[in-house]
Amino acid sequence: MAAGTAAADDGDDMETSGSPASGQSSPAEGNGETIEMCRRGSEDPEVAEVLTRQPATAKERLLAGARRVFRLKEPPPPETERRIRANDLEYNSQFQYANNFIKTYKYTVLTFWPLNLFEQFQRLANFYFACLLVLQLIGPISSLTPITTLLPLLGVLSVTAAKDAYDDYQRHRNDRQVNNRVSLVLRHGKLTREQWSNVRVGDVIRMENDQFVAADLLLLSTSEPNGLSYIETAELDGETNLKCRQALPATAELGQDETLLGKFDGKINCEPPNNNLNKFEGTLEWNGKKFALDNDKILLRGCVLRNTQWCYGVVIFAGRDTKLMQNSGKTKFKRTSIDRLLNVIILGIVGFLLLMCLFCTIACGIWETVTGQYFRVYLPWDALAPEGATAGATVTALLVFFSYAIVLNTVVPISLYVSVEVIRLMQSFLINWDLAMYHEKSDTPAKARTTTLNEELGQVQYIFSDKTGTLTQNIMVFNKCSIAGKNYGDFIDPVIGEVIEPTEDTQAVDFSANDMYEPSFRFFDQTLLDAVNSGDEDSHMFFRLLSLCHTVMPEEKDGKLKYQAQSPDEDALVSAARNFGFVFLSRTPSSITIRTPRGEEEHEVLCILDFNNVRKRMSVILRHGGKIRLYCKGADNIVFERLGNVEPETKARTEEHLQKFAGEGLRTLVLAYKELDDAYFEEWKKRHHEASVSLVERDEKLDALFEEIEKDLVLIGATAIEDKLQDGVPQTIANLILAGIRLWVLTGDKQETAINIGYSCQLLTDDLQDVFVVEGHTMQDVEAELNRCMDDLSRPSADAKAHQHKQSLSVVTFSRPYVYVSPHRGGAAPTSVRSAASDEGYGHDTPEEDPTSNASGSGGFALVINGHSLIWALTSKLERLFLDVACQCQAVICCRVTPLQKALVVDLVKKHKKAVTLSIGDGANDVSMIKTAHIGVGISGQEGLQAVLSSDYSIAQFRYLERLLLVHGRWSYYRMCKFLRYFFYKNFAFTLCHFWYSFFCGFSAQTVFDPMFIAVYNLFYTSMPVLALAVFDQDVKERQSLTYPKLYTPGLRDLFFNKLEFFKSATYGFVTSLVLFIVPYGTYKDAVSPEGYTISDHQLFGAVVATVLVVVVTMQICLDTTYWTWLNHLCVWGSLFTYILLQFFYNYVLGGVYVGSLAMAMSEANFWFCTLLTVIVLMVPVLAWRFYFVDLHPTLADLVRAKQREDKAQKRRMDEFQRTPSARRRGRSVRSGYAFAHQEGFGRLITSGKMMRRPPPLASLSMFSLGRSGASSPRADTQVTFCAEPSSVSMGGGHGDR
Repeated sequence: MAAGTAAADDGDDMETSGSPASGQSSPAEGNGETIEMCRRGSEDPEVAEVLTRQPATAKERLLAGARRVFRLKEPPPPETERRIRANDLEYNSQFQYANNFIKTYKYTVLTFWPLNLFEQFQRLANFYFACLLVLQLIGPISSLTPITTLLPLLGVLSVTAAKDAYDDYQRHRNDRQVNNRVSLVLRHGKLTREQWSNVRVGDVIRMENDQFVAADLLLLSTSEPNGLSYIETAELDGETNLKCRQALPATAELGQDETLLGKFDGKINCEPPNNNLNKFEGTLEWNGKKFALDNDKILLRGCVLRNTQWCYGVVIFAGRDTKLMQNSGKTKFKRTSIDRLLNVIILGIVGFLLLMCLFCTIACGIWETVTGQYFRVYLPWDALAPEGATAGATVTALLVFFSYAIVLNTVVPISLYVSVEVIRLMQSFLINWDLAMYHEKSDTPAKARTTTLNEELGQVQYIFSDKTGTLTQNIMVFNKCSIAGKNYGDFIDPVIGEVIEPTEDTQAVDFSANDMYEPSFRFFDQTLLDAVNSGDEDSHMFFRLLSLCHTVMPEEKDGKLKYQAQSPDEDALVSAARNFGFVFLSRTPSSITIRTPRGEEEHEVLCILDFNNVRKRMSVILRHGGKIRLYCKGADNIVFERLGNVEPETKARTEEHLQKFAGEGLRTLVLAYKELDDAYFEEWKKRHHEASVSLVERDEKLDALFEEIEKDLVLIGATAIEDKLQDGVPQTIANLILAGIRLWVLTGDKQETAINIGYSCQLLTDDLQDVFVVEGHTMQDVEAELNRCMDDLSRPSADAKAHQHKQSLSVVTFSRPYVYVSPHRGGAAPTSVRSAASDEGYGHDTPEEDPTSNASGSGGFALVINGHSLIWALTSKLERLFLDVACQCQAVICCRVTPLQKALVVDLVKKHKKAVTLSIGDGANDVSMIKTAHIGVGISGQEGLQAVLSSDYSIAQFRYLERLLLVHGRWSYYRMCKFLRYFFYKNFAFTLCHFWYSFFCGFSAQTVFDPMFIAVYNLFYTSMPVLALAVFDQDVKERQSLTYPKLYTPGLRDLFFNKLEFFKSATYGFVTSLVLFIVPYGTYKDAVSPEGYTISDHQLFGAVVATVLVVVVTMQICLDTTYWTWLNHLCVWGSLFTYILLQFFYNYVLGGVYVGSLAMAMSEANFWFCTLLTVIVLMVPVLAWRFYFVDLHPTLADLVRAKQREDKAQKRRMDEFQRTPSARRRGRSVRSGYAFAHQEGFGRLITSGKMMRRPPPLASLSMFSLGRSGASSPRADTQVTFCAEPSSVSMGGGHGDR
């Protein structure tokens, strides 16, 4: 959960409200349609179910169970109405309202160990080893010392507890930082400084400019006229624009008189605490009058006071009752899918272990009954066994059951979990140290804030992304415009005379002649400035409207004029007008002053017709120079409907320009004006006043008046604003989609903005068959709209059939001796695709498997749903229908959503799709979904550190997500899976040797190995090679991981480690253990040395089997290692040397019981023959199997590795060729000096002037053109053909030019 943010005036003292590891803050987003949770939630159980749904944590389940068992008192029921009396602590205290103390930590000193151990023992392996430890403490059945289990178990529990304690300590420290903030509270008529934690409901507090609001307040009075105040809500809805709040006129008169404020005793009745940010209902009774309260009179915790010197408010909700905290998600204990799979596998292994123990128990009973009872003089039974043969054999067999449970427990050694934690820690360091994800401009590196989810990054199927500040920079730029039918803003290259995209080095228009210009403003079309300077009336009217029609507030900081706008769009438009010479200087409630090229102008403000989501336009009515004029700006369809007699050609050209702007992903507005008659306006103003004070249908009456006056407008032009995307966003999205990952955008922004950005980042394209928009306000409407969407998705259209087998991007095809990459438009991929790369199912796109895998958007669908519709879509009745529609769409955009809705959407996919989800955002409004998803990624952006503090991973830019997933995530998954397969293999091979030996020792639980070898086998002898593999191994290089996103697909399908892969590894270990036992047994059975003494004793045999085991598993790790570093060599060969060294040290220096056994064995030829034969028998089939599949059924990774080797060999040949120029000259054929391909080249194309782009060098060609080739569009179709000979490389149409 999160407290809001608080900062000192200097901006450095910022409140953080989340844990560094898992994060605790979740303020809210969604400043659109309201969610009537309190009123409608109580009336409609479906809505209440959605809005109050919160998954129970382990702690809650534990407390609920304790209440049932011990019959503890249930917590009090939730309040239904809140009653507050200002400045009356005694009255308010009777209701036991929450104080302003914030608690986001999980543990206290007393509860840490019980709760932490409860969480840790939910991991079945920990519970299994605890039970095993208990068995080892029982002397009669223990054949191994308890230390072998106790120390590793304590180590694992301690390391995990230390990490959890550190994380919770950070939460404690953060809470203290929040709770110790200081606020000015009115107590006994005097302002006193109180910590935030001491603020109580009913207190009157004073807030000053640039301070964070400490609690949810009813605004009483402000420093501004008419009780106005301005707030920034970035911590609530992710937007940095200003919003206006206004106090009641009756309380605004209190001013800052402490005496009057101290006597204020108004009684407030309002709704109970809830998470609805956009609606508040209540009443104020004071001085015998009753006043209605709504959201416009409330300041919420987390807001920042702006452009207001001071304000006073009475606390309504404090602490956990604030709307900010009510929107907070709960901290969840996150486990990876591999962890969950390991729990299942461990259950299976325990079952297998019990079966082996049961078999050995029965066999022991039979053996003791038939044979053992006659050798009791030499092999006495345990003292617990009775004297009778049958009874004694039975008791002995029962004891042997537990003995074998201990002996065979290493089939799942606890060192597995120690190794897993070490591997994850090292993988986290590799993420932290990756300079390719370091953002130099902000000095921000990538950071793994958790060490438990790395391999999950390689299995992400759904990404839920915020928009503002995540995909975009949240910086609006005036890009282009259309004035009187003329287009401005295109940059024309002076050399080729064509429109090109400007770059950072492009020379911008010089505005320095304007002393009020902004150096950061860049515009590239000089003709617009020339038109303004020449006095063009159309351009003057255009910029005059931009400088007048807005609600921007000016302020002076450090001698410079600054603007505070309610939206970044308005800020960009007013800034553009300022740079073109129309400077907005100041405003009062009744006037607005601007400076134009012709001098300063003061306009009288007669009326403001403000913007809202229904009107989609804003107008101001001003008087200047004796004329009354209405200026209007709004959405194109809205304004065009209200135009009067406009020249058709001008309107047509403007519409054409708007289409062009929209196609470029720009945000557009149309500008118009109207001259008003004085008499008509006075009459209209009178009717407007009557409607504004009406108590019946006030809004409807005002809308009708607005419609009346906003008619017969004169078209001026249109603006085009770019919400600048972060660098690399389109390419990143294209590659992620190509990798098979679904991207959903969840934003609190309005629908039009979200759709525009969807097109800008190419999540939406013009090739889509349809974009479904769901915006119903009732359950019936939403259900009908979703059903229509499902019908359209199910209806086989002609266009869909045409694209059914169409590959939108390069399809990988492999054949011998050539390797082709071809789009194969209009037809299925050739047979070679399916035969060559389908072994693991990720060599190509399969439309039948995933109808949304068409990354270019051809023939696909997209879904856009509004927040008020999402309320109904998330009810139990419609959630499956909504999910079915959304999952069949190529892109999904949820707009106008609150933080809680974001979390519920993520939870819906988690619950029904059983897919790994990742949420990424940059603001406090994203914290809920970040904590709900399997993986949370925070971006260090413009909106504070709330998302970062709540995340599992933090990056500086969205584009780094591509590398985080496709490189680090994929590598981590690949390495962890290879580690687990090998680990289970080597432990089955090691442990089952005891099982085979039981057939030769009367099933007495005698071990074949030295007890010291058993204790350190996983710790010293075989741990380092597999750890080096799990940290450094790479199947392909990082560049190829990004170039070929399809390499990511195995993680989506759990191909590298699943129950089948585990079974294969266990079976291979089973066979290996059998060979390891049989070959040495056959070698040493009744063996005699050349000197004539026997070499078939138990200790020598055990030493031989142990040594051959270490050699075999080391050879296996050599075969499994794809990427060799010096550390891999050191670990692999060093482990063999360490084994020999430690064996001799333990036996000769420490006096081990197996002293001399290994030395004796190594002195005989039998040992070397046995070792060689065992290695050959076990390794040759593995090599043959792998060569067969790599040659005949290669995976995409196999082919990419082959391409890597080919490129490396070609580069080496080229280097050698270039290093001997003299030899090259001497060896050149005298028959011909013609060095070019004997085909028609590009001569005519070059001389025609049509080809001006330099072709890329040969080294830059990649086998696949999958969004990394530098094409203008990340989804461009490209075909590259690689032939067997280095000289046979062609680009273009694939028809074999060269």
